Amino acid sequence: MSAQTAAPAGEHVAGRSYLRRLVGRPELGAVVGAAAVFLFFSFAAESFLQASSLSTVLYASSTIGIMAVPVALLMIGGEFDLSAGVLVTSSALISSMFSYQMTANVWVGVGVSLLVTLAIGFFNGFMLTRTKLPSFIITLGTFLMLTGLNLGFTKLISGTVSTKTIGDMEGFDSAKALFASHLTVGGVDLQVTILWWFALVALATWVLLRTRAGNWIFAVGGGADAARAVGVPVNRTKIGLYTAVAFCAWISGQHLLMSYDVVQSGEGVGNEFLYIIAAVIGGCLMTGGYGSAVGSAVGAFIFGMTSKGIVYAQWNPDWFKFFLGAMLLLATLLNAWVRKRAEASK
Repeated sequence: MSAQTAAPAGEHVAGRSYLRRLVGRPELGAVVGAAAVFLFFSFAAESFLQASSLSTVLYASSTIGIMAVPVALLMIGGEFDLSAGVLVTSSALISSMFSYQMTANVWVGVGVSLLVTLAIGFFNGFMLTRTKLPSFIITLGTFLMLTGLNLGFTKLISGTVSTKTIGDMEGFDSAKALFASHLTVGGVDLQVTILWWFALVALATWVLLRTRAGNWIFAVGGGADAARAVGVPVNRTKIGLYTAVAFCAWISGQHLLMSYDVVQSGEGVGNEFLYIIAAVIGGCLMTGGYGSAVGSAVGAFIFGMTSKGIVYAQWNPDWFKFFLGAMLLLATLLNAWVRKRAEASK
């Protein structure tokens, strides 16, 4: 008799434990929100569920998602990067202008851009750890400097606010294949950035959940002094996070360049907020120590569905930022509730 009653009790405890873990997941609120947005536009826009439309939604999501992944990790580590948007443009400009002016193979420009972009990310992290100033101030300064450099150098070298075309240069086609090609999967045309996005999400998730570096990121975001006291290399971790943002900015920058073969020097301003919004919608706390790479991907997917769903529904696109702001507030409130429930269940 007792053995028969023990089994259901164990099942009840196991089920309750599973539900607690589910409620405690950072991306839970984003998944619920994504399902709601998907259903809403499925009814509001007849063409939303077409394969070509979903491909466009995924592409729009990937252009934000590639950057939202490292930004989410940086926020989990307790920091921000306001220079991420213009850094993407800087990366593209360096590749383009170096290749054109040096009449070199496009891959030489791409390589130089990688080194310079990583150096800028390292600079952000190094300045943060050395000066102890808030990341808001450090990266705001970098944002302003890069904005000026992008415009100043482009006008100085090209004579205009845009770069010269490099589409006919050696190496362009192979670089385009890596960063801006189209793939056909099941008869559907997809951009290669979607694969970059998925790969980065998988890599970041593995780092966060399966490696010592992931533990360091959560520890640093939860409290740098406490993490340092137990032997966590706080400075190295933060510099690494800023370098990761720079690496993904390089990927996004090369996609921008290879897609159009010219770059406008003023692009990218304001995109840093879209990356942060995607991470916050995905469950990252502004205070650090909580979040996931998968959540940032879901947040970027919500961005893609909303930006394109409004177009497919034939609404005025001016409403997009209203919906984005509303989702940000709702997601923040829902994430706070999820976090409280998770802490209460411990």
